[in-house]
Amino acid sequence: MTLYIHELRRGRKSLLIWSGIVAFMLFIVMIMFPEMKNQMDGVNEMFTSMGDFTAAFGMDKINFGEVMGFYAIEGGNMLGIGGAFFAAMLGVGALAKEEANHTAEFLLTHPISRYRIISEKLLAVITQLMLFNAICIVVSIVSFYIIGEDIIWDKFLLFHLGQFLMHIEIACICFCLSAFLKLRGMGIGLGFAALLYFLNIIGNISEKADFVKYITPFRYAEPADIIAESTLDGTLVFLGILYSIICIGLAYWKYSRKDIAA
Repeated sequence: MTLYIHELRRGRKSLLIWSGIVAFMLFIVMIMFPEMKNQMDGVNEMFTSMGDFTAAFGMDKINFGEVMGFYAIEGGNMLGIGGAFFAAMLGVGALAKEEANHTAEFLLTHPISRYRIISEKLLAVITQLMLFNAICIVVSIVSFYIIGEDIIWDKFLLFHLGQFLMHIEIACICFCLSAFLKLRGMGIGLGFAALLYFLNIIGNISEKADFVKYITPFRYAEPADIIAESTLDGTLVFLGILYSIICIGLAYWKYSRKDIAA
């Protein structure tokens, strides 16, 4: 597990910065809730009259004046976008960075198979995403207690499970891309995560674009749906897991046969 530990050490600053920023934003948003709570009736009325904008962010399905509804919209945006970008960055750089940093020759001269390299790097990516989500969950729970609001645990845990699965799927897709790239591809990863996010918004606005729910993991992680229905869409979660497995398989196939430049 030497490479696994090395990858965790290599990425610890990035993990601390991303988790610190996202968790801090979650905390700031939640401690603002008591002051905003009494003004939410007017805000809800305003949002319900905003048509497609309201539907785009799922604000037509939950009460913005309730703490779980507020957390779903505000926290969902912070954790969804921030987590997706972090997952894409981790995934797309995992395998390609050895060639980009000209460290591939050093790595491949060690008595370690390419399958083991892929496995330990993938495990390091998943571990960092677990830590990222754990930090955000702990900070969120602390913020709920500070403002004196009760957590509805089944909704809260389903919300974070959906976010975590989405992060894993995006990381796996970008991990697959990483096996095909020779450069870091940071822009590709972040652009891909942004594309998935906006596809979900388009799917929320237009029924004709409803098919995008089978493409973007943001759909099954939609906070408004999870909080309103207290469940995850099993079909979409299954597809997300299937896509992740296929991408991991492709990454093994490509990287084990790749002509890697030193």
